[in-house]
Amino acid sequence: MTGGDIDSRRSRTLVWTVLPGLVLVGLGLSVFFAVLDAVREHDDLWDLDQPVLDWLVAHRTPAWTAVLATITFVTGPFVLPIGVGVGCLIWARVRRERWRPVLLAATMVASTLLGLTVKGLVDRPRPPSETMLIPGAELTASFPSGHTLGTATLLLVAGYLVCSRRPTPGLLVAWGAATVVGTVLVALSRLYLGYHFLTDVVASVALAVAVLGVVSIVDRWHTGRVP
Repeated sequence: MTGGDIDSRRSRTLVWTVLPGLVLVGLGLSVFFAVLDAVREHDDLWDLDQPVLDWLVAHRTPAWTAVLATITFVTGPFVLPIGVGVGCLIWARVRRERWRPVLLAATMVASTLLGLTVKGLVDRPRPPSETMLIPGAELTASFPSGHTLGTATLLLVAGYLVCSRRPTPGLLVAWGAATVVGTVLVALSRLYLGYHFLTDVVASVALAVAVLGVVSIVDRWHTGRVP
């Protein structure tokens, strides 16, 4: 094999290592900045923020309030990190591996810091206190939703780390469905309870997709998992 052939193979390997991740990063950031522009310009998707919030608040029921309040508590900044930490420790011990659980834990920490940074930079006020289930319960800015970002990141990244090693159709469909349902329920809980606007949760999902892209690049580079 000549030097040119080797260089060509290395180039193809590099492309297939980073290209899927770059596509996800580009897609996620494109949607995120489009939503951010809508929030700043008060147009496009922003036009649905107040109507969606008002409709959900007007249609609250005791049963749905109990269910969605529980979901928002479990995926909040106190319970979710503990669950992720314990889960990663069990994963590392049972599977006797470090890379995937450590990568997942590090990603969750990074996504939390990312969300807090964006909140501080955008500094969007929360919805009116009269729409909140518990007024004053949330002290950080509104954009993006930390609960939604954390949940979407966890489900997307954990799904990638598991399914990329065993990409069977059944596993892909099951985890994909669980990711969609889980993310939608958490996002809905934040809207229903009056703590966020629609644009907040959409931006969070977009950021989670971008984070997944970065994780896939790091993982594929580390493990050499290319087609």
